[in-house]
Amino acid sequence: MTRDAPKIRLFVEGALAPGASVALNRDQAHYLSNVMRLAPGAEASLFNGKDGEWRARLVSAGRRGGEMTAKERLRPQTEPPDLWLLFAPIKKARTDFIAEKAAEMGARRLCPVFTRFTNAERVNEARLRAHCIEAAEQCGHLSVPDVAPAERLDRALDRWNPARRIMFCDETLAGSGPALEGAAPGPWAILIGPEGGFAPEEASRLRALPSAHPVALGPRILRADTAAVAAMTLWQSALGDWR
Repeated sequence: MTRDAPKIRLFVEGALAPGASVALNRDQAHYLSNVMRLAPGAEASLFNGKDGEWRARLVSAGRRGGEMTAKERLRPQTEPPDLWLLFAPIKKARTDFIAEKAAEMGARRLCPVFTRFTNAERVNEARLRAHCIEAAEQCGHLSVPDVAPAERLDRALDRWNPARRIMFCDETLAGSGPALEGAAPGPWAILIGPEGGFAPEEASRLRALPSAHPVALGPRILRADTAAVAAMTLWQSALGDWR
């Protein structure tokens, strides 16, 4: 009978299988040995987004890295719903918040997009990825969302696959009811605009897309980071794995 899973969880890049040696990077080794005070022989849970969750034993942890040995699989791999989150970057701390909550709530891919009114000039994809990993470790998830390179919204729409429907959060519909009634599960994306809203030509193009579903997020206009959480809650409740 499998014992309870260790409470400490780490996302790793290496393959997980019985007896597999798994390398730890410097930060992970520091966390286990200096923060959590684990000694060789102690256990932690490892996951890599492909092989499920594994019990592993610490072999070594030093300044340059460490090593663990995978022992037994605790959970088989499962996948979150096929949901992408497209969002206009905002201030750094609030963009970090969006990444964390998207990972917690089951997004499969994060796509930063620059709109005409976006007030951020660059995105640190590695930083967002780190926040997603931390959220997945803390929340018991088996997968970490991919973080796509930032690009302009119009370019993303130019090559959009119409099979992936877009839940377009339209602030002009505030006060109207949500428009997901009758929508079918499958590949979806949620699109959140910038603090200044979508430009008229962006909103017109989105409304004209056959795959777009304009949605209101209640009677009030929400901040971009709040809108991301509200939109994912609405989608997960209607079409995702919260049903």
